[in-house]
Amino acid sequence: MTTSTNGDAPLIRLEGVSKVFYTDEVETHALSEVSLEIRDGEYVAISGPSGCGKSTLLSILGLLDTPTEGVYLLHGESVEKLKARQRARIRNRQIGFIFQAFNLIGDLTVYENVELPLTYRGMPAAERKRRTEEALDRVGMAHRMKHFPSQLSGGQQQRVAVARALGGDPSVLLADEPTGNLDSKNGEAVMDLLQGVHEGGATICMVTHDPRFEGRAERVVRLFDGKIVE
Repeated sequence: MTTSTNGDAPLIRLEGVSKVFYTDEVETHALSEVSLEIRDGEYVAISGPSGCGKSTLLSILGLLDTPTEGVYLLHGESVEKLKARQRARIRNRQIGFIFQAFNLIGDLTVYENVELPLTYRGMPAAERKRRTEEALDRVGMAHRMKHFPSQLSGGQQQRVAVARALGGDPSVLLADEPTGNLDSKNGEAVMDLLQGVHEGGATICMVTHDPRFEGRAERVVRLFDGKIVE
């Protein structure tokens, strides 16, 4: 996994980050003055009740959304005011996403789903092939690379989604309720997979409301009404 070049600086630092949504003259304060550090190689769980701001926080960490106020430093570089194209480039190269709904493309094979983000980088075909096959092998899905998502179980689809996230060798993996659409057996299997990825050196930040799974992380950050309470 990519490592920080700034010595002891955290991989991620949020300082006083707030997010306000405006709709029909109503202000919704999704996050309020959140300050957080995540170090290279950490496994952090973000937990809290529904509507507390967990997914908003993850969206900001993943550069899918921008804060209304505050500072976001990634590898020591300020990223909260970057233009959309600059954010997209950083997302593609430094951030791996694992979503509750898998977000695989139905008319692409397993192999093509994992390869696609690498194609956007303009990566040579031989390097894409090596990385894609390594990622699928790592999650135990190399034997299914010619299958389509509809031919896989939910647990298998989430494994492919993890492979897609790993293929780009990101600085951090962001997982949003990665077991939310899985039964308990498949959920445990995906959590075992993430545990192994972390033990291999990956930095993971996972949103979960399941106490069983937050216990897998090294550190739990609890949100309530948009604020860190623990």
